[in-house]
Amino acid sequence: MKRLQALQRFFAMLHARNLEFVRDRAALVWALMFPALMILGCAIIFSGNSQRLLTIGYLGTDAAAAQAVMPSLPEGSIEWLAYEDLSLASTRVRYHQLDLLLDPGQQRYWVNPESARGKIAEQLLHANGHTGWQSQWIQGRAVRYVDWALPGILGMNMMFASLFGVGYVVVRYRMNGVLKRLRATPTNAFEFLSSQIVSRLILIMLASTLIFIGCDWLLDFLMLGSYLNLFLVGVLGSMAMISLGLVISSRTDSEEFAGGMLNLCTWPMMFLSEVWFSLDNAPAYVRALAELLPLTHLVAAARSIMLEGAGLVAIQHHLLILAITTVVLTALASMLFRWQRD
Repeated sequence: MKRLQALQRFFAMLHARNLEFVRDRAALVWALMFPALMILGCAIIFSGNSQRLLTIGYLGTDAAAAQAVMPSLPEGSIEWLAYEDLSLASTRVRYHQLDLLLDPGQQRYWVNPESARGKIAEQLLHANGHTGWQSQWIQGRAVRYVDWALPGILGMNMMFASLFGVGYVVVRYRMNGVLKRLRATPTNAFEFLSSQIVSRLILIMLASTLIFIGCDWLLDFLMLGSYLNLFLVGVLGSMAMISLGLVISSRTDSEEFAGGMLNLCTWPMMFLSEVWFSLDNAPAYVRALAELLPLTHLVAAARSIMLEGAGLVAIQHHLLILAITTVVLTALASMLFRWQRD
């Protein structure tokens, strides 16, 4: 009987929160339009050709040895990128993000035969006298910037919707006395917080799904993996960031303070979670810091599914981190939660 009553209270709060969001038409339209406009903007802005002639990667740290392999070209014509991980660099070649990958120490190179710029790079290599090098082909469809950026943009939208959508709402409830009234009911902190998580999760996943379907119809995104796996990643990532928003708002009774804390969380994630650019060549400590952020694992897992066709086994470490983050932060929010202002 008690469990049934607890479920009734949970669904009552869930229904009320969903109605509150749907009736706020400005927030509803913004949640759908903002990420869609960003995706379309990326497709338009980055649809032109790069001013650089070639992008060439090399294995190891000896940039001089790699650059000596290619003929002399005007300064700025070639972008040189160093890699230590052959599998990562090979993936870049597969999706046309690298025109040529060199291994000067072993006198070998990798090129995508479907890449026009890759063929040019290979011809320049041979023209410079390196015809005896061992070559390997890595075939794959070109990844446009919008294909690469899509998981980051959707993940960033989930982040803002999770943190601000939950953080501000709970703080506003506390300031307006709504939580004080709820405390007089049999509802406990866990029931209230779980209803907030599920409500926000439903809205985020519905909005993200509609945005993905609409933009995919217009832009034909590269999708090599499972849509179900991608949906699962979105659910786990959203839950982790909703839980973070609940921790921030668990004891806060000032919208200004809550806004500052939420911005303190969102801005580092937006710049360090590879939303807009890769951290392949960033310092090790920056990459280590990025690994602590839930958005990093959401974006990396979604990008692996879409661009590499990865299955759940290949991204299991990302899923595990997101799941653990959700459990730990939800438990912490339940322990810290305060119904009313001091």
